Amino acid sequence: MVHDPVTTAGWVTNVRFILVDHILDTDLRELHRGPESIEVEPQVLDLLIYLIQNRDRVVTKDDLIASVWRGRSASDTTLTSRIYAARRAIGDNGRDQKLIRTIARKGLRFIGEVRTQADQAPHAIDSPPDAAGKLSQPAPPLPDRPAIAVLPFSNMSGDPEQDYFSDGISEDIIAALSKLRWFFVIARNSSFVYKGRAVHLKQVGKDLGVGYVLEGSVRKSGGRVRITAQLNDVANGSHVWAERYDRDVADIFAVQDEITEAIVAAIEPQLYAAENFRARRKPPGNLDAWDLVMRGLSYYWRVTQQDHAIAQDLLQKAIGIDPNNGQALGVLGASYTFGAHMGWVELKDIVPIAESTALAAIRADSEDAWAHFALGAVYLITRRFDDSLAEFELALRLNPNFSQVQNYYAAGLGFCGRWQEGVEAARRAIRLSPRDPFLALYYGSACMAQYIGRNYDEALQMARTAVRLRSDYAAAHRVLTAAAGMTASPEIATAALQELRRAQPSVSLAWVRDHVPIQHAADLEHYLEGLRRAGLD
Repeated sequence: MVHDPVTTAGWVTNVRFILVDHILDTDLRELHRGPESIEVEPQVLDLLIYLIQNRDRVVTKDDLIASVWRGRSASDTTLTSRIYAARRAIGDNGRDQKLIRTIARKGLRFIGEVRTQADQAPHAIDSPPDAAGKLSQPAPPLPDRPAIAVLPFSNMSGDPEQDYFSDGISEDIIAALSKLRWFFVIARNSSFVYKGRAVHLKQVGKDLGVGYVLEGSVRKSGGRVRITAQLNDVANGSHVWAERYDRDVADIFAVQDEITEAIVAAIEPQLYAAENFRARRKPPGNLDAWDLVMRGLSYYWRVTQQDHAIAQDLLQKAIGIDPNNGQALGVLGASYTFGAHMGWVELKDIVPIAESTALAAIRADSEDAWAHFALGAVYLITRRFDDSLAEFELALRLNPNFSQVQNYYAAGLGFCGRWQEGVEAARRAIRLSPRDPFLALYYGSACMAQYIGRNYDEALQMARTAVRLRSDYAAAHRVLTAAAGMTASPEIATAALQELRRAQPSVSLAWVRDHVPIQHAADLEHYLEGLRRAGLD
């Protein structure tokens, strides 16, 4: 039985659980001990209610992840801290376990005496659909962030044995989307009640309380498989995004992983764009922090100095509404550092602000990939290489499909001399988001890594692609000039240097030495030598 941990809809209506010394009101979401009100964090309260409502059985870790965390990943440390807080709130502890008992290698069970006072009998929000395909209970309201349900992909192969593959695609997408902490993803057990049923998307949206529904199909024939996927806006019935994938199936599990990765990487920016469209339809005075973050992101992705200034203003307004908004703080910190990377602002001026903003983002939400991305970027430009790579790796664990982090990770690996790994990370960023507005930077990281590896022809090719995508990208012009200086004719090197000076009029060997964060002296001297041969002084 899966309950809604975010709102009171779907919980028992106006129920009071009477414990030994406490009264827990699920309608008011209040815990009292006699006349005293006990302060409880919302997620701890969700955990406590779930344990009490399921006191007839042992609740596993997977149950808690699916119900309280709605399928999102939660570390063992996080689970332990929430269980500790739940016990403390009702006067229990891990030593005595008089109310919440840990069952070794199985889970938890609420064992205390409970009486209830209720106006209605309990019900669950994910009761199986009736014959008409509708849930029998009132629908939960939309949560305070975009909500998405992934329906089981239809098996169009005519072979019931292939259900495992179509179900696996759906389940993997749910798991991957659940890592995007800005979105509310319905757990598998709820969305899979629609398997094999013809149901209108608006009904799904109403039943599950979601604004977006992803559906798809799998058709396998011989050694080929065709997978289609479509993201729908429930409110107006429009298609936000659709794509078709044709693959050989020599390794069925590799194909499943590849398709999942491609779909999730494509969906994320489309959801941001759809949310920004909604925000733009609101009067300016009615924008909340989420709306401002979505509008800020739309300017962030435009990758110009002027647009980033607008993005920063919108994000600062969001923080003014909610000073602990981890989303706004993470994107703002990333924007500050990106400005330094592009040469729009002086490094010494922006680093203290960028670092304090990134650290505030982590304090607000330590499991948000944007926060760790922002801090890793600060560490990279300030040459704290080990810390930088560690932050990028943590961000990628939190969101493996975050192409921008893959790119910065590629840059960091290259600057640290680990050029082969840098090239592979850059290729992964390009593969994840081949139409990305930051794509020039992905090729820029690849060309720098190739140059560090003394692969000048590859560096030239990648650098040329980067400057073709973005003519003002000075970092790519620098690598192009250095690689031309090492291998190409004097005419090509001279032309490359001329374009570099157009993109970065203040460039010099001294500037490169001071600003390009190359870890090893030999790699830095090698880079300077290429620029020197091209004529830079």
